[in-house]
Amino acid sequence: NRERLSVCSKLCYAVGGAPYQITGCALGFFLQIYLLDVAQVDAFYASIILFAGRVWDAITDPMVGFFISKTSWTRFGRLMPWIMFSTPFAIISYFLIWFVPDISTGQVVWYLVFYCAFQTLVTCFHVPYSALTMFISREQSERDSATAYRMTVEVLGTVLGTAIQGQIVGQVDTPCIGSPFFFGLSNSSVAMEELNMTHDTESLTDTRNAYMIAAGVIGGLYILCALILLLGVKERRESSELQSDEPVSFFQGLKLVMNHGPYIKLIAGFLFTSLAFMLLEGNFALFCTYTLGFRNEFQNILLAIMLSATLTIPFWQWFLTRFGKKKAVYVGISSAIPFLIAVVVLDSNLFVTYVVAVAAGISVAAAFLLPWSMLPDVVDDFKLQHPSSHGHEAIFFSFYVFFTKFTAGVSLGISTLSLDFAGYQTRGCSQPEQVHFTLKMLVSAVPVGLILLSLLLFKLYPIDEEKRRKNKKALQDLREESNSSSESDNTELASIV
Repeated sequence: NRERLSVCSKLCYAVGGAPYQITGCALGFFLQIYLLDVAQVDAFYASIILFAGRVWDAITDPMVGFFISKTSWTRFGRLMPWIMFSTPFAIISYFLIWFVPDISTGQVVWYLVFYCAFQTLVTCFHVPYSALTMFISREQSERDSATAYRMTVEVLGTVLGTAIQGQIVGQVDTPCIGSPFFFGLSNSSVAMEELNMTHDTESLTDTRNAYMIAAGVIGGLYILCALILLLGVKERRESSELQSDEPVSFFQGLKLVMNHGPYIKLIAGFLFTSLAFMLLEGNFALFCTYTLGFRNEFQNILLAIMLSATLTIPFWQWFLTRFGKKKAVYVGISSAIPFLIAVVVLDSNLFVTYVVAVAAGISVAAAFLLPWSMLPDVVDDFKLQHPSSHGHEAIFFSFYVFFTKFTAGVSLGISTLSLDFAGYQTRGCSQPEQVHFTLKMLVSAVPVGLILLSLLLFKLYPIDEEKRRKNKKALQDLREESNSSSESDNTELASIV
């Protein structure tokens, strides 16, 4: 008898993944250019904000995983209360990230505090939500199906985040400052600059208002998705062979998890894959604006990437079930390499850029789906090797996110700092040649190198389709043995009574 999930339950579960992706995509694509050109934060301090925020976000994942492992079950479950109570505070802090305070000093502290606060609160939402995969069903096929639903909605969330933020902000023109080389030093040039100052100030105010409107719309979607998750999904407590009534030793569990070979090899591979796509995500808006010269088109190019990713999620779900997850990794992630090279080798061309965006979206879909589809396989393999150790699901998911976020924070901080060293001009209509070269490296050469390294690491990952089938059968036998043992105990107790 299979424990099937209804389509409605899968959809409600999937919708819960959208808030993290909507806000994460808006921040990933737009926060860097917002800090530099709208809030007018110096590139050096912007790199500190982005680096510290991402690193703090990474640190909070295992912290939240630790506290979740110590949380007692309630009538709502063990994970749902975390989602419920973190939502309103996360929305407030998210809105304040996109607000430009009217203060002469302390602006950097403002963005750092609220960026870190939001990352903490959204972690309190996303870590328990990720671990919920193991608590909606014990059937591997049902979890894989629910994960496919979730990945489709999450990539759709990235489309919404890109579309809402990009289209609202794209309706106004962010004023730029021409290079001093073109102004000269004549009095007429100075007078012309002063004449345009009022118009630039008004345009900048409109741009700031547009960012706050986008933040309000995204905050409303965050609340709606959280409500659908809370009302439509039931957190199922696992059966006795998988659930311990004793408090879980977090550090002992962490030691066991970190010594599990398949887990380390899996997160090492996806670590470099995530780095590649996060570098592309963080710098692509600047690359389109300055290097390619598509200042008024970059939000539509980003939207093309996310739409392509959304439409190809079902294809990758079919591919991994037909050919296996490891083959899907090789084909899906490597498909972006020729297009990432083409976008910097060929001359600036809008049509070619859209083709590259669509191709990159196909690879992004694979990078979105596969980690979350393969992590439950690692957890099942761990349970077979450690049948007496229970309640470590949150550790698996939170530390995977920890490693990817920590290294992404380091890479994003370094990439923004490298733009500062290259001579990035805040609100400049154009940038020096060194900045163009740096952006090409950040969106092409470095991601391609990271993808190739990740493919080499995936060769070491031991859980192929044959191994996965054996683990599934062994787990089923373990459950049947436990159930028959429980029935025998109940029969013996009834006879004694």
